[in-house]
Amino acid sequence: MRVHPGLTAEATDEVLELRPSGSWVSLNVAELESLTSSAGIKVGSAKAVKLDLGAVNEIDTVGAWLLEKLSRRAAADGRRVEMTGVAANYIGLVEEVRQVNRREIEPVPRQNPVVAKLTDLGRSTLGAARDVTVFLDMLAALSFALLRALRRPRSLRVTSLVYQMYRIGWQAIPIVVLITFLIGAIIAQQGIFHFRRFGAESYVVDMVGILVLRELGVLIVAIMVAGRSGSAYTAEIGSMKMREEIDALVTMGLDPVEVLILPRIVALVLTLPILAFIGSMAALYGGGLVAQLYGGMGPAIFIARLREAISVTHFEVGMLKAPFMALVIGIVACSEGLRVKGSAESLGQQTTTSVVKSIFLVIVLDGLFAVFFASIGM
Repeated sequence: MRVHPGLTAEATDEVLELRPSGSWVSLNVAELESLTSSAGIKVGSAKAVKLDLGAVNEIDTVGAWLLEKLSRRAAADGRRVEMTGVAANYIGLVEEVRQVNRREIEPVPRQNPVVAKLTDLGRSTLGAARDVTVFLDMLAALSFALLRALRRPRSLRVTSLVYQMYRIGWQAIPIVVLITFLIGAIIAQQGIFHFRRFGAESYVVDMVGILVLRELGVLIVAIMVAGRSGSAYTAEIGSMKMREEIDALVTMGLDPVEVLILPRIVALVLTLPILAFIGSMAALYGGGLVAQLYGGMGPAIFIARLREAISVTHFEVGMLKAPFMALVIGIVACSEGLRVKGSAESLGQQTTTSVVKSIFLVIVLDGLFAVFFASIGM
């Protein structure tokens, strides 16, 4: 039978005696919290506290914990606490609650800041070494899968290859055209604005043409592909890893690299140069449109100046970078997908890592190519 809870407090000889009564269960939690809060104020003025549970009809974990909070509050202020009158069938529960969170938190040892920085540096170095190892392992596995496909062309999954090219290439054309068009327009507008001070507006054509064809055209497209398609590759392969579909392929005697990764990376290598070309043309068109509207330079003048400013070499430099950037994006995306563990959090982390690493490596690769082409006179 459930009885209305109560809590009486009586102070005698500097000892505060608390007598809970009735049903101290979770159904009465609101009233119990009010009773213990009122009693907690009186605990602060006593030198010792005595809890007499003889009048408690029933008690559960919630009630036991509220009484334990009262006793711990008194003990924290240096007061002696005594608990009596616990019914035999509730002794185990009360004792179990009294042991909760009793272990003291060990203080974290203070580390030398120099040692901490060296430790972080060492961990970062080991992590970079592991990333390089994973990248080289995937490159080797991809090379062997490609050699097997060249020896047995029928083993190459053409349907998957064409589908991936459709996803990566055809579906990406609108966003690539829009972004590169805006980039070309912004470069032309800023160039005209600053060159106009020196009466050299025509040189904006040189700047737009060389920047777009050599650097920005392929770089912007590669970054967009890394964020759009690279993240999709990581998420797809990571989901397969979580659902153990890749393990199922291995059990059936199939090579996951040959079935899943090779068509994706080959499609990426074939498609990115095409996207880079389309993006470069869109950027040049955007630059020409702004040059006409903002700088008063007609299309015929813009094209004539563009022929003088650029050469086939500039176009070749940009296009030669595209397959290598695509290869880096594909390898990083697929290898990060294979590193996914069995949780959604791991999938999100590896997808983010894939995009960050791909963009970083694409920019580094572009810088290395810039140094290389400059050294050979291109």
